[in-house]
Amino acid sequence: MHHILCGLAANPALTSGLVDRLICIADDDVASHLACRPDLSRAQAVALAERVDESAVHLAYEGRLTAADIDPAVWPEAALALLDQGVGHPEWARLLARDPARERREKLAACPSLPSDVVDTLANDPDVRVVAELALWTTPDVAARLAAHPHADVRRAVAGNEATPPAALSALVTGEGLPAAQRCLVCDREETPFVHDPQCRSLDCLLPPGAACDGSHQSTVHAMREAALRNPATPIEAVVGFVDHPSMLLRWALAARQDLPRHACARLASDSSPGVRADLAENAAIDDALIRTLADDRDTDVRRRLAHHPRISLDVLAHLARTAKIGGTLLPRIASSSPAEVEELATSPDPAARMLVAQRRDLPPEIRDRLADDPDAKVVKALAAHPGLTEGQLRAMVDRHGIRVLAKVATNPEASPALLEELVQHQPAVRKVFREVARRREATASALLVCLTDEGARPVAAGNPALPPPAIAELLTDADWQVGEAAAANPSLPLAVIGDLLSRR
Repeated sequence: MHHILCGLAANPALTSGLVDRLICIADDDVASHLACRPDLSRAQAVALAERVDESAVHLAYEGRLTAADIDPAVWPEAALALLDQGVGHPEWARLLARDPARERREKLAACPSLPSDVVDTLANDPDVRVVAELALWTTPDVAARLAAHPHADVRRAVAGNEATPPAALSALVTGEGLPAAQRCLVCDREETPFVHDPQCRSLDCLLPPGAACDGSHQSTVHAMREAALRNPATPIEAVVGFVDHPSMLLRWALAARQDLPRHACARLASDSSPGVRADLAENAAIDDALIRTLADDRDTDVRRRLAHHPRISLDVLAHLARTAKIGGTLLPRIASSSPAEVEELATSPDPAARMLVAQRRDLPPEIRDRLADDPDAKVVKALAAHPGLTEGQLRAMVDRHGIRVLAKVATNPEASPALLEELVQHQPAVRKVFREVARRREATASALLVCLTDEGARPVAAGNPALPPPAIAELLTDADWQVGEAAAANPSLPLAVIGDLLSRR
């Protein structure tokens, strides 16, 4: 019954009175569904928060509870939610900055536009985790001050803050101009030298795997440098030397930077780590020569990621389409192709090139219609969801290519209810067709009843409003709870049935 109540809570057809009845019996899960209802009144939102405290946070983020509704002493988490959106009272921040719960002070430290006195309080918090959270989100002047904090974990957080001034970021990377850090989380907890066992099974251990300190706070310093390398505000001059660093994680962080000089890109293109080369492959900083080099990379993921590069040449892209298993996706370079390039791709003798351009959904009618008659099933499959195709064209695709295009045809907005019904009855059957048709509001009741015979499509079909009401009611007792919940959320479920369900509670 619990999953049925969750479904009912999400049902858009519920009357205000039925929502009130659900609020009166709501638990955490039911409340989480009710809190998402767009028709929830302010009075209902307050009643729901009073019933289930945890729902107040979601209601605050959704704008259903305002500052006038919230007492931070009663709902501190909801007060934090409003502060996080910049609409809470400054007095709340002063109150929460001294909250005995460290987790709340930590959440407060991530909120924007805090009063300066609250920032000062948090910057001197006795728990370094609160100070580190502040360092990650604070303003440039505070970040610059915290860059010299004696605790290495605060400095690591500063290194990840994009508002940190470039000079402070450079100092964190090089260590120049900063006093040495005195503590880290490792030496706070363990006698040094200490290396944390990566296989540590202690349930109350807070140290990350491999954390180590011999007095130099080496694992935290490494994490700080990695954060600085990933931070686009860190000057490239301060980090480019890490291109040959023995740490793969630092080289990997560098590979995604958009301001890399060519010599650094060239060095990373021959890196021993496929992950480094894969991140580099998508980097807009690489030139055509490196693109062509990476197109022959031995790693499939590198080639696949390269296909998403916005400036890749079309001939290289066609080559990758044959070897990299790109999948059914519209690539950035294809999306930005000029009309002449679209025509070139559509008339290419290479089906891989035609398949790429067939992913576009704004093709001129003459090109769309030409590709609809393509002899290659992969090209037709890529095109099959294109709007504007006629019923006759869709049926011709099915007749020529059968099961290879059925699922994509089922997603086409022009597919008629009659065609959808034929697709679910096709032999041999294609399971993905059932799931696609089950999502369609245009699907007939008879098509949806067929979809119910497929295990994967059954929960989707159970929530389709076109399903006959008696069938929806019957699905409430289905052995699969997901099917029952979807049926309970179906707006075509009769209100009399809903009222009967609630009367049993």
